[in-house]
Amino acid sequence: MVLRKRAKSTPRARQRGAAAIEYALILPALLMFVFGIIDTGRVVWTYATLYRATEAAARCAAINTLDCGTAAQVQSYAASQAWGMTIDADAFKGTTEACGHQVTGTYDFQFIIPLLNMPLGAVTLKATACYPAKT
Repeated sequence: MVLRKRAKSTPRARQRGAAAIEYALILPALLMFVFGIIDTGRVVWTYATLYRATEAAARCAAINTLDCGTAAQVQSYAASQAWGMTIDADAFKGTTEACGHQVTGTYDFQFIIPLLNMPLGAVTLKATACYPAKT
């Protein structure tokens, strides 16, 4: 009977296994961090676009009564100014206030990261802009 010696694991092989375990533990946290940064950028961009659309619609209502003379025209104009977003005209509301022509827009933002969607759900972004009436 021939006895074979058991192969000893080398330190290099053990280090490779340890690196794989460390990588498996760190990767989910790293990916959450990266996608969190992406989602934060998306929220900021969406809010900036929504605010810009409300600001443009308020200015149009105050200055250009041909294109933005009615509430429906103001809503439609605001939706057309939300570049890069698909948003209904019903998300915007135009009123006349003491400050002038005011437009308010709302948008339900959905996160990419499922873990943020569970506790937060859809985050409602709201932007309001007022432009003084033409005198």
